[in-house]
Amino acid sequence: MKRYEKLADDIAELIRTGVIAPGEKIPSVRHASSTYGVSPSTVFQAYYLLEDRGLIQARPRSGYFVHSLARRQLSEPNISPYASSSVDVDVSELVFSVLGSLKDPEMVAFGSAFPSPDLFPLARLSRSLASSVRDMKPHSVIADMTAGNPDLRRQIALRYMVSGMLLPMDELVITNGAMEALNLCLQSVTQPGDLVAIESPAFYATLQVLEQLKLKVVEIPVHPREGIDLESLADSLQRFPIKACWFMSSLQNPLGASMSDAKKKQLYALLQQHQVPMIEDDVYAELYFSAKPPKPVKSFDTDGLVMHCGSFSKCLAPGYRVGWVAAGRFAEQVSRLKLMTTISPSVPAQAALADYLQHGGYDRHLRRLRHALESQQRAMLASAARHFPHETRVSRPNGGYFLWFEFPERVDSLQLFQHALAQGISLAPGPIFSANRQYRNCARLNYGTPWDERCEQAMATLGRLLAAF
Repeated sequence: MKRYEKLADDIAELIRTGVIAPGEKIPSVRHASSTYGVSPSTVFQAYYLLEDRGLIQARPRSGYFVHSLARRQLSEPNISPYASSSVDVDVSELVFSVLGSLKDPEMVAFGSAFPSPDLFPLARLSRSLASSVRDMKPHSVIADMTAGNPDLRRQIALRYMVSGMLLPMDELVITNGAMEALNLCLQSVTQPGDLVAIESPAFYATLQVLEQLKLKVVEIPVHPREGIDLESLADSLQRFPIKACWFMSSLQNPLGASMSDAKKKQLYALLQQHQVPMIEDDVYAELYFSAKPPKPVKSFDTDGLVMHCGSFSKCLAPGYRVGWVAAGRFAEQVSRLKLMTTISPSVPAQAALADYLQHGGYDRHLRRLRHALESQQRAMLASAARHFPHETRVSRPNGGYFLWFEFPERVDSLQLFQHALAQGISLAPGPIFSANRQYRNCARLNYGTPWDERCEQAMATLGRLLAAF
């Protein structure tokens, strides 16, 4: 990272954490140059970058100021109540009816589960694919099918090492995206009829997998900022024969909540006390906005209890369908289950990703992606504050590309979904994120598309639809 990029990131962190408030003046170029020990030209470059990211704005003869998002700020959503009971899962029909309506490419894709493909280095990936296929040895096409491409596994292991985790390569299982990894992990530790602890609200695909495997769930409330309610989890682990936990400890979908390191340690202590394995869904791990990446619960795992699942689909190559799991003590079971089902993800796709991670500038791409998403989040928050009812509540995640909106009680998000579709706008209504069909007045919106006038007009349209309830 260049010096001006580091300086820009340091100032962005002060803005993000509220140390420098919206509308407040940031240090002058001369003062910043003296304080940080860099040249004025470096400060100017940093300030230009912050302007490009939409974080600051220049005022003639006055200096630089933190961009004022809106005249008012929306409040944080309420935490969901603790149900303290187990339930069967039956959401697939509702989910399919919603997702089937999101395929129109002309839609404003607030309901999408992916960022815009315009944010990914697809041309550079294509060159990696062509190069890796051209250089691929015939034997490797067969040999790499079981364990996975060794270069890709090595690159993934190196990224774990850089983040402070030394994992043996034989713990890594390459899968067809994160969903297969998560599915295989569940199958390795549960049987039909078993009870699994999940978050509430939870990603709808989580519910679909559990329904398919005929598993029951107990829903653990998630605070929109602090993550899983550990008191509720402790109570459930004490009262129910829970066989596994499936959680997102950082940038949880749909709320965007991230647990602190201290809470992650407490979570792992609970799991270890009850010897309950955890499936850690960490597909948004690279999309943080803060200066340092969040630690996964896996980093505190001393007993092989945590199966840490990742993917390149959300941050680099959605169509390549390559994920992985660091499966701890369950690596052999997971690997055998994979061989009994899909055998292997695409060998050329694995080779292409290995080449890109080694030569393509992955970290540079991730910095650009994070900056774009942070700017787009600010734009959606500002737009919501302008157009949505004043009682609306919204999450403020420190990464990812989703916002969770809690609308006034009178709003029915399934009706809102239908009315919005008629206007060419998609969204993800709250009830698809709960086994109990909760969150009737909530919705998840995706800010992963570069913000433009079309997005702004769509938010204004949603505001008018909300006002009609």
